[in-house]
Amino acid sequence: MTKKEKEESERTCFIIMPIADMEDYEAGHFNRVYTHLIKPACIKAGFNPIRADDVVSSNYIVIDILSKIVESEMVLCDLSGRNPNVLYELGVRQAFNLPTVLIKDIKTNKIFDIQGLRYIEYNQALRIDSVEKQIEVIAKSMVDTAESKGKDVNSLIQLLGVKPATIPQNVELSNEASVLLSAIKDLSGRIGALEQQDNLSLTSKNANLILRRKPRIEKIGDDQFSINGETVAIGDTLYIRGKSAGQLADVQPDKVFIKQKDGAVISVSSSDNNFKGISRIPF
Repeated sequence: MTKKEKEESERTCFIIMPIADMEDYEAGHFNRVYTHLIKPACIKAGFNPIRADDVVSSNYIVIDILSKIVESEMVLCDLSGRNPNVLYELGVRQAFNLPTVLIKDIKTNKIFDIQGLRYIEYNQALRIDSVEKQIEVIAKSMVDTAESKGKDVNSLIQLLGVKPATIPQNVELSNEASVLLSAIKDLSGRIGALEQQDNLSLTSKNANLILRRKPRIEKIGDDQFSINGETVAIGDTLYIRGKSAGQLADVQPDKVFIKQKDGAVISVSSSDNNFKGISRIPF
C-alpha cells in the first residue's frame, strides 16, 4: 500500500443522520439508507464511514459524537425527515466551516435556513437502479468537496463571511469545578460499570470464582488506544482530574507517558491512583 493509499484509507467521514425509526418511514428505513446508499458512497470516495452508534465509549457519548463532528475530515449529513438532532449536529459542523456534503430524500421538503447550500436528493424507495446512480453522485460530491480545500461553500458561515469557530487547545478549570466534575465523572463511571455487565466476566477455576475487569489500557488501532474506556491517540491532550497534564507521548500495557508543556515526560502507571482520573476531556 502506497503512502497516499494509506492516508486515504484512514480518512474518516462522520455520518449525521437519523438513527432511530421516524414517523412516515418504515421500521429500519434509515439503517437501509446507511447500508445501501451512504456507506458505499463513502467507501467509493475513499472515506471510512462512521455513525453515532459506531462510537464505542458510553460514558460520554455526546462528547464523543461532537468530537467526531469537528475532527472528521468529512461529514455527510442526511436531512431526511428534518430530524432535530441531525440539524443540531449539522449546526455544530457548520460553525467551524468544515467540509460537509448534504443529502436528503425527495419526500422531505426543503429547509429554508440552509436552502442556500447545495444538496443531493435521493429516492427513499432505494430502487437498485437509482441507488447505483446516487452512490456515484454522492461519492463524486464528496471527492470534489475534499479537493476544494475550503474554496467550496460548506456553511452559512462562509456565505455570510463570518469568521468560523475555533477549538481551544487547552481548557483550565478552577479547583472547585475540577473537584465537582471529577466526582461527577467518578459517579458516572460507577453507574456505567453497573449498567455494562459485559465489561465484567465471571469465570470458575478450581471451584473459585474470579472476577475479571477489562484492562484500563487497550490498543485498538495504529497509534490509538482505549484508556479508561475513552479512545485516545498519540498527541492528544490529556487531563488528570480536570487539569491539563500534557500530550500523550507513548503507551505501554501497564502505563502511559505524557509529555508536559516544558518538554518533560512523565509516566503514570495503571495501578497509580491518578490513572483513573486520566481523560481526554477536562472533567
